Amino acid sequence: MTHSETEFLRLIDENKGIIVKVSRMYMDDHEGRQDLYQEIVYQLWKSYASFKHQSKFSTWMYRVALNTAMVFLKKEKKQQIYDSLEERHDFAEESYDPDKDEQLKIFYQAVHELNAVEKALIFLFLEGQSHREIAAHLGISEVNARVKLNRTKERIQQIIKKYNYEF
Repeated sequence: MTHSETEFLRLIDENKGIIVKVSRMYMDDHEGRQDLYQEIVYQLWKSYASFKHQSKFSTWMYRVALNTAMVFLKKEKKQQIYDSLEERHDFAEESYDPDKDEQLKIFYQAVHELNAVEKALIFLFLEGQSHREIAAHLGISEVNARVKLNRTKERIQQIIKKYNYEF
């Protein structure tokens, strides 16, 4: 194994939580999350040579992971149209950690109704990113990031109310 491969694997291992969280935000079934996780790692490896170390690895990783997830989600949605029209929100079949409570299930169910950009906004917000950092990751202005994030939070609240659930 080359030094580059060893370094890449170390960085992936140190930051794998990012990939897990992005996968969970964008895919609502276990198999889909695994597929997206693998696709993100593949895309990270493919583009690792272009990583210039001008930013932290995790910052670069966020950008690659979110872009990969958005493209993957578009492909997945197109495939779903052709495959079937079945409902994909059956959380009973999911392999969730038994410690997860009803709030988390409802929250993720609501997140799955968001579009790809809204999911990215919420993900970055939950990761503790500032409006400036969110804007940089998504290529929008800081003001636009703040406005879009507030609208997305309101949308999540509306979706949750639709489920007759209050946080």
